[in-house]
Amino acid sequence: MSALFAPFTLRDLMIPNRIWMAPMCQYSAAPDGPGAGVPGDWHFAHYAARATGGTGLILTEATGVSAEGRISPYDLGIWNDTQVEAFRRITRFLVAQGTTPGIQLAHAGRKASTERPWKGGAPVGADGHGWQPVGPSALPFTERHQVPDELSVEQIQVVVRQFAEAAQRALAAGFEVAEIHGAHGYLINEFLSPHSNHRTDAYGGSWENRTRFALEVVDAVRAVWPDEKPLFFRISATDWLDPAGWTADDTVRFAGELHTHGVDLLDVSSGGNASAASIPTGPGYQVPFAARVKAETPLPVAAVGLITGVEQAEKIVANGEADAVLLGRELLRNPSWARQAAQELGGSVRVPDPYLRSV
Repeated sequence: MSALFAPFTLRDLMIPNRIWMAPMCQYSAAPDGPGAGVPGDWHFAHYAARATGGTGLILTEATGVSAEGRISPYDLGIWNDTQVEAFRRITRFLVAQGTTPGIQLAHAGRKASTERPWKGGAPVGADGHGWQPVGPSALPFTERHQVPDELSVEQIQVVVRQFAEAAQRALAAGFEVAEIHGAHGYLINEFLSPHSNHRTDAYGGSWENRTRFALEVVDAVRAVWPDEKPLFFRISATDWLDPAGWTADDTVRFAGELHTHGVDLLDVSSGGNASAASIPTGPGYQVPFAARVKAETPLPVAAVGLITGVEQAEKIVANGEADAVLLGRELLRNPSWARQAAQELGGSVRVPDPYLRSV
């Protein structure tokens, strides 16, 4: 059997194959008012197309645990019941297609309140539906970004509760997997890295202090997320600033901690926390980070990063470098990538009845 099409079980959940969709922001929700953060027709069509195409697990875009936690005013959120009800429409359809629905819970931290990428991605103020960003320290991401307010200890605890409350809403919305976004220079990653965390209290300085917030979020989410359902954590394996930032060694060490705290799989990406970092991109360029975590810790991993080819993806899983692959832009280009891969490799995916004539 093709490795890509072997089912994968985490806790009591069986995911039908190892071809998963990475979270990718659509920047297509209403920026304010009662529709703020609410998934609409675009989001339904976007996720539905990948489900009918055979994708085993779909992780929604970075979904704000609060309005201030969004990357842009146009991001999805899960801080109210209106959003929950709209997500139910999506999760019901994904489940009906045999796809596992997952949600990425996120807080953008100092990188919040920006314009959509196709509008330039610049920071926006109140006149652009924006707000004041926050972070572990009063350090802007770039010179053009706003200086974030440094979170107090009391405010940190509010954010921890927001993650837990978002997880409860995600459960009510029908999601089977929750992923905590700890990567790409957003709030949790900002706390982890000495590049962005210059605090001198219990949340800064030592490795133990810098990982404290992340582990508190994990504990709070795991406490409300059912024991039978898996919890993922997305990490930037390196800031690409060795040794001045978060490093691959840190990631391996932290993976062991996450496993102890109830995380079931590490979604291994990299970068995003330092604007001037030099990143040597290329096909599968982040796979070695995932492979190292898998080899040196008990934590299952998913690999991501310019994975585009069927044979490339098959080898990553078959060679034991990762337990699954997460496709991003390739699934934007080709929603039926999994179905085509099944045809090439002799695998099997569920095909909707109206599409059987195409098999």
